[in-house]
This record gives sequence, structure tokens and C-alpha cells, in this order.
Amino acid sequence: MSGRPLPQRSNVADHWGLDKKVVFLNHGSFGACPTFVREEFRKWQDLLETEPVRFYEEIAPEATCDARKALARLVSCDPDDLALIENATSGVNTILRSLRFNKGDEILVPDHAYAACRNVLDFVASHWGAVVVTAHIPFPISGPQIVIDAVMDSVSDRTVLAMIDTVSSPTALRMPFEELTARLEGNGIRVLLDAAHGVGIVPLRLSELGASYATSNCHKWLCAPKGCAFLHVRRDRQEEIHPLVVSHGMSHPLEGVSRFRHEFDWTGTRDLSAQCSLPAVIDGIPARIFHGTTWLAIMQQNRKLVLTGRNILCKRLNIEAPCPDEMVSSMATLRLPDNDGVDAMPEAHKPDQLHKVLREKYNIQVPVMVWASPAGRYLRISAQLYNHVDEYHYLADALAVELGS
Repeated sequence: MSGRPLPQRSNVADHWGLDKKVVFLNHGSFGACPTFVREEFRKWQDLLETEPVRFYEEIAPEATCDARKALARLVSCDPDDLALIENATSGVNTILRSLRFNKGDEILVPDHAYAACRNVLDFVASHWGAVVVTAHIPFPISGPQIVIDAVMDSVSDRTVLAMIDTVSSPTALRMPFEELTARLEGNGIRVLLDAAHGVGIVPLRLSELGASYATSNCHKWLCAPKGCAFLHVRRDRQEEIHPLVVSHGMSHPLEGVSRFRHEFDWTGTRDLSAQCSLPAVIDGIPARIFHGTTWLAIMQQNRKLVLTGRNILCKRLNIEAPCPDEMVSSMATLRLPDNDGVDAMPEAHKPDQLHKVLREKYNIQVPVMVWASPAGRYLRISAQLYNHVDEYHYLADALAVELGS
């Protein structure tokens, strides 16, 4: 098996500089930039280093304004309600560490939340004496109504905030975040939408959605340079939210610009090249790589491919799909069968031997992890424009050999 030729790549894969000797099925972890995006990123870095003072005083304010406008068109909101940040975990920290809670206030979160963001909840709750209430979401799951019922059944008269995923990281479930947001906000409960897997993987219409707060990575499914994300704060909530780094914007004369904008536009010297690249990313990937179509068409194509990949794996390994198609976006997680194949199940937070075998023996890059709901070993596949259906057949054959299926 290890001597078998590597599978075919898609006909647009050469737009990415990914190692051709690696079967890359893990776009979901950190994304991957097309070559033209990397060139755009370096252009802005060169501009910065050629004339740093002019860049920060004249060029960057206009360029980041253009970036917010491009993002706003994509996620349907007012650009003045957006802040450009480094990653979604920073966005979650920004919101939770800005808010004040009373002792006994309840913060609601499903048990499929990203571990780093759950850590922030626990840290902040401990500081204020608030209580984190965990809604249990089963996996496998029969449909989105199970999520809605589990979350809403966990609401009490002490619930003041809920952190909801667009797409869960470990289980790759496309959550019913639109209905959850409407119901929670309608009951006076603020929603923090963790859309780390958000823009570029599911359609976002933030003004219509109405969440108090939302944060999303651009370096994942938009394929922007690393360290590029946004924070959206509803206009009536902006006064209470401040960046993690307080700087000149706290006291700068408003001059027709909101305090929110002043505070987040300047948090000290940082490389803004990734953020300045956003208009080229947002307009360029559909135009230059995917036949001049739209981001919605890209999302639909990736979803179609990952569903095909999931079906290939399920058939080859003789396992059931753990959720209906409607709960799949551009990633899919499967529980691997219990058997006497490679390695015993490792402890949580430790590398899985199967991941190492797939990488070193088959040149496959795909996450294998331990998850507790229910306890087991899980594998998550992603689909991006550079992937091809043959890559999922290749993965399925490798897993069949190593797991003895």
C-alpha cells in the first residue's frame, strides 16, 4: 500500500503551493493560501518595510478600511461593526474578557465547543463567580433539532450568555446557529457566535442574524494569510467591548468615527499585511480559481466533495455516517471502528499513533483525535478546491489496512 502512487489532485490544485508529495485532507486546521494570495501578502509586507511611517499613518488606515468593506459585503453587515483581529480565539477572549458577570450568572455552551474557547469560558466564569452550563449534544446525532432542544432545555432564568459554534471543530457538525441565535437573543440571552469555521464554509448574514457578537477566521476557509480574522459586534453592544490591548484609541478624538473603531483600529504596532490582503482574497479566489463564480458556489462544491469523501470512507470501513447530510459543511468527522489495528486509543491531548502512521507511511495529512462524547477515536476530513475524490479513496484504503477493516 505504501508503494502505491499518490492519488490525483484536482485540476486547480496547482494554484496552491502545497507539497505535491502530501495528500492534504486537513484544510480545516489552519487553511492554506493560494500562490497569488501569498504574493499579495508579501507585496503588503514589502510596502510596510519600504516606508514604515507612511504605511502606518497613510496606507494602512485606507487599506484596512477597504478590507472591512470587502468583508462586510461577504458577510452582509456594516463595515463599521467589524474589527480586524488575528484569530477567532482572540475574538472570543476579547468578548468574554470585556464583559462583566454577576455571581451565579450562567454561561451556556454545548459540549462540542472548541477546547481553547471553553478554557476562556471557564477562566472568565471563575473570575466573576459565574457558572458554565454545558449542553450535551450526542454524537452520532439524528438531526439539528436535537441540538436546538439540548441547548434550549439548558436555558434558565440565570442564563445571560451562550457561546454557539457555526461548525463544531472536533465533530464538524454544521450547527443550527441561525435558529439558536434567534431564539436565544429573542429571550434576552446574548449570543457569542464562535465562527472559527464560519466565513467561507457556511453563508453568514451577520446583520440579519442578530447575534450580539461573532468572530470568524479568514485564514481557514477564505484561504487568507495566517493571522487574519474578524470580530463583529452589534452596534448596541459596542460600548462594552474593548480590545485585549488598550492603546491610543481609548482617548483619541472621535472625529466622526466610533470609539469601537478607534480602539480596534490601532492596538499597537503589528503586521497588518494579512488584513490588507483581504480584498484580493475575497475577489480573487472565485474569479481566478473557480471559474469566475461566487463564494457560495465554492462552499457548495466543497460540501459536495466532502459528502462524497465521507460516503467512501463509511462504505470502505463499514461504518455509519454519524449525522445527516444537512449537518455537513466542508468537513466531516467519523468515529473509527474499534479493533485491534494500529495502536491502542491514546490518552486525550497526546498524539495519536494512527495520525503518525498515515503521515509517515502514506503521506496523508488528516487529523485523528480522541473525543469524549462518546469516548472514541475520531477522524476529520476536509474538502477544499485543491482536493480530488481519489484522495478519499486513497485514505479509505490506508485506513482499511491499518485498522484491519
